[in-house]
Amino acid sequence: MLVLLGALVAIGLFFFAATRGALVVRHLSGAAVDRAAHVYPIYSNMRLIKLVDHQPIISAILLFQYERLVSRIVADLEVADLSEKSVLITSCAFGNVIPSCVAAAIHAGAGTIVIAYINANELEHARSKLERHSGCSIEYVRQDATEMKLREGFAHANIMFFLLHELPHELKLCALDEAGRMLAKGGKLYLAEFHKPRPLVLRGMSWAYFKVFEPLGLALWDTHDPVALLEQLGGWTLHRETLFFGNFQILVATRR
Repeated sequence: MLVLLGALVAIGLFFFAATRGALVVRHLSGAAVDRAAHVYPIYSNMRLIKLVDHQPIISAILLFQYERLVSRIVADLEVADLSEKSVLITSCAFGNVIPSCVAAAIHAGAGTIVIAYINANELEHARSKLERHSGCSIEYVRQDATEMKLREGFAHANIMFFLLHELPHELKLCALDEAGRMLAKGGKLYLAEFHKPRPLVLRGMSWAYFKVFEPLGLALWDTHDPVALLEQLGGWTLHRETLFFGNFQILVATRR
């Protein structure tokens, strides 16, 4: 029991050091702030990426709901009319979400797939997962989700997998606004994110997790609920599904 407890404490300390703790140290040291200042080292340092990005670890972090979340998006992509159209993936989330979505988009006939992220190491890591699709038209672009340089209305699908909760509050709306700008009429935004759990016990555990590791994520429960933000922007038809007692959400937003 003590060994298990010690292992859990060590894992918790590691993740804190590679996430929020690193940002606290960066702030206290007076390091220069840039557009990627909110990105945790665990998502930008190649050694940490390779150390952590293993499916069992990522599945455990999402309470073993990872496959359910990915499968919801994949199922919709596979039956979408993407013939010779463009698909955008705005994030480089850990796990198999990118290979799964790329395979589904190719199956649906997509002509071009664009993977965009603010960090070069994550883009390179995503490229390494897609070697079997090297003959397909896949572009990797280093861009900020809140200030994209891609042309308006070029994409017919945009996958944003657990990105919104990592963004500073003032940038969450910007990212959604950009997602809408790049989608063609009738295009769909697939947003997977955390959600406010219904059971009080799970809600308390989630609250503690966010406070320690992901303080920017708590706003998704109320002030920065993605449905409310998209309704504020206007021009969307929205469908939200919650999973695992309301702890996660899949939002499919269609551009009108």
